[in-house]
Parts: sequence; structure tokens; C-alpha cells
Amino acid sequence: MKRIIFYFVIVFATATMTNIACNKDIEGRTDNIPALAPSNIDLNAGTWKPVLLTSPSEFAVAAPGAINTPDYIAQINEIKSWQANLTNDEKRIVQYWSAGAVLRWNEILRELVAKHNLPPYQNDDGTYPVPSASNPLAYPQFPFANPPYAARAYAYVAAAQYDALIAAWYYKTLYNRPAPYKVDSTLKVLIPKSDLPAYPSEDAVLAGVAAEMMKLLFPGDQEFIQQKAEEQKRARIIAGANVRSDIEAGEALGKAVAQKFVARARGDRAGAAVGNATLWKQLEDGCTEKGEIPWKSLETPKRPPMLPLFGKVKPFLFDSLTVITLRPGPPPSTSSEEMKAEVEAVYYQTSHPTREKMRIIDFWADGAGTYTPAGHWMSIAAEDFIRKNFSEVRWARNMALLAMAEMDAAIVCWDAKFAYFNPRPCQMNPNIKTLTGVPNFPSYISGHSTFSGAAATILGYIIPERAAAYDAMAEEAAKSRFYAGIHYEKSDCAVGLVVGKSVGDYAVKRAKSDGAE
Repeated sequence: MKRIIFYFVIVFATATMTNIACNKDIEGRTDNIPALAPSNIDLNAGTWKPVLLTSPSEFAVAAPGAINTPDYIAQINEIKSWQANLTNDEKRIVQYWSAGAVLRWNEILRELVAKHNLPPYQNDDGTYPVPSASNPLAYPQFPFANPPYAARAYAYVAAAQYDALIAAWYYKTLYNRPAPYKVDSTLKVLIPKSDLPAYPSEDAVLAGVAAEMMKLLFPGDQEFIQQKAEEQKRARIIAGANVRSDIEAGEALGKAVAQKFVARARGDRAGAAVGNATLWKQLEDGCTEKGEIPWKSLETPKRPPMLPLFGKVKPFLFDSLTVITLRPGPPPSTSSEEMKAEVEAVYYQTSHPTREKMRIIDFWADGAGTYTPAGHWMSIAAEDFIRKNFSEVRWARNMALLAMAEMDAAIVCWDAKFAYFNPRPCQMNPNIKTLTGVPNFPSYISGHSTFSGAAATILGYIIPERAAAYDAMAEEAAKSRFYAGIHYEKSDCAVGLVVGKSVGDYAVKRAKSDGAE
């Protein structure tokens, strides 16, 4: 019987796993949270530093019509007509989206990552098909949302949302058109009232930018994504929060900002990250020529390494030369006593599992059908951000900092993995039986550790009273890979944490200079 080992867990693409990936419950424990009522509306956010926009006013938004015009009055009446016959489903979508649109779009994105985080099955000839963006509905559907791809998706959506909201805040303060419930006191108000100007609608901005980015990243899910965007816009009108012209201006602005990020994504070198058979052979031969044992796929049939050129992708927080400077020194030689000791330590761990270690392994596994490690940290951050009662624009800023750190951590980690092409512990000692699946890429450095070090660093800066807790989580995430027999403790996990923290420091540096503090 052929042995199929997926990159994080041994899993078969059964109906059960598909249900887990597509279940709405995957959105987490935030379904019934109160409506967002920020303690600070961050009215000056239109002056904050964007990621790609040259300025908040790069894309023009026309001045709105006056609130005493027949057209505006007609838009007020549209709200009243909706509110006259609200259904339970309409009340539900108002409640859902009023929790915060940055939160909800991040949940939707995580759901799509989980849905697509299933490696393709092999062809009859023993080769493996590759998802194709030019034919996204063919098997395997594009994308395969592996950890680097997922981290990139989170970063592009979050950074685009942030820039779009900075622009929205700029025009809000410029035009200062009030919310419709401040114009007509007879309107029902189904969301918390705010002093934030209504034009352009921040929710429509987010619907426009998120939908455009996610359609690029998940082209097979465009109908679902557009349905969510339409639902969000409708919820704002039903709630009495925006009139139609607020929505239209916001959506147009969001779409315009998205195109700038789409252009960047098309040229960031991610499309070439898969490599080819010649490159894969060169990596193996180069390692052998150095006198080292090269990494090899332990799957049957042998699967090509995952995204060997992802280390060449253009990062957000620093330039590509910095990726090289962040590359750690080499791991212990595969023939050294140090490596022998590391292998023995892994063998001992996997031979002596405990209930607590298995809990830690399972909690941080983040394998097929999940959000991936970067998304796991997004989920952790979301629950903590809810408690902080941030404004939408601050939510976007903080999520962008985290997501950009995770993408750049993936780039730096993958650069190291394929620079050294170091074998996994179970390759060095076949008696090691991992307690979860074997990832299909080199061992040094640990991806979980790098992701977690970066996340803990920027989150600890954003919420300093939680810094020690985040560091403890990062340590546990790193340990989980050692306990599972997937990584060496000292070289892979410890070094990965250090490298991740260095990436996180760049996110902190940006946070200190973006004008939001």
C-alpha cells in the first residue's frame, strides 16, 4: 500500500476533512461577540503611514452630495424601506458584520486557507500535479494554501485593508458628512452610534478591497467572496449606518487600493517559487558536494520540495538583501557529534510521549485543513484584539503588522531551509517515529518557531501586558515540533525562534514610525 504523508499531518482527503475545512464553525469563538464600539475612533488615522500608497489621497474620492438634497433624502428613505420589514436573516447579518469588518474578513480568509490547505494526491505515473492560477478550477484547485502561500495571502489582504482604511479616514475628515442617523433621528439604529463621519463607508471600503484581493488569491471562490461583500454592504444600509452613496464611494476606493496591491503581488516572484526538477536536483547535489547528507522527501512516491524559491519572494518589511543578512549560520554538520546528539534527543522525545506533550503537539500542529501556523497566530491575535476594543482602522493596522511579519518570516525561513537543505531527524534515524506527519521540505530552520517568534514579538509590542504570554506561546509552539519528532531542538527550534524575533523587530520598527502611536 502506498504511503501518503502530507506535510504536517498524515491525512486522507476524506469527506470528514473537507467538512472540517469548510465548516462555518472554523471561524472560531467570535460568532456572538458584541458590536464594535471602539473606545477611540482614531480620527487622525488619515495621517498614518500607508504600506504602498504614496499618500492617503493617491486615489481621489469626489465630494459627497449635501444632506439636504432630494437625492440624499431618497437614500435615507431607502434605509427606512429596508427597516420596515426586516427579516431574521437580515438582523443576523447586521449582528455578524457589526462585530467588526476587519475581524470578519480575517475569519473568512482563514476559512478559505483551511479549505485549500490540502496537498494534491499523486498522478498515476507517480508525479504530482501543481495548482495552476491560469486554470484554477482544474484538479488540484488553485491554490494549495500551504504555510508560505497562506502567510502571503494574510499579508496582502491585511496590508491592503490597512492602506484602504487610511485613505477612507483621510476623506472622512476632509468631507465630514455625518452618519444618516444623525441627519434623520427617526431612523432605527442597529449598530452602536459613532462620531466618525460616514462618507466614504469604512465597511464598503473593506468589502471592496478584501473582495478584490481574495478573488486574486482564491479565484475558485469568487462567488462566495462576492456574496460576503454584498452581504456586508447591505448590512450597513439596513443598520442605518450608511446611505447608498457612502457605500458606493467606499467600495470604489477599496477596489482602487486593491489594484495597487494586486500589481505588487503579480510581480513579487511568488509565481516562480515552485521551481523545477533541474533546481530540485541542484539543491540536492550542492548539499552532497559539501559533504553533507541532503534532505530528501520521505513520501511515497517522492514529492517535490515545497516552494524552494519562496525565499526569493519580495518581503514587505525590508528588502531582499536583508533576507540574506537574517539567514542564520549553518546547522551542525550531518556527520558531527553535535548532530548525533540532536538526533538522539529527538529519538528520546518521540519514544517517551506524555499526555501534556501530546496536547501541545496537537494544539500547534496546524496541518492540512487548518489555518496554517500564520493563521493560528491570526486567530490568537483576533481574540485579544476584540478585548482591546480597537477601531476598525487600528484593527487593520495591527493585523497588517502581524501579517506582514508572518509573510516575511516565511520568506526568511524558506531562504534558510533551501540554503542548507538539512535532513529531518527521522531521515537521520529511521527509528524515529514522528507523532504527527513529516513536512515535505528541509528541516533547518523550524517554520513554526520562526512564525511564532515573529508573531510573539509584534503582538507583545501591540499589547505589552500580554508580551510574556505571547513569548510563552512561541516557546511552546517551537517545543511542539521537537516533541513531535519533526525538528531538532537546538538548531531548528531555538534558532528559528531567534530568527523569527529578528523579523518581528522589523514590524515593531515600522509600528514605531507609522504615526499611529
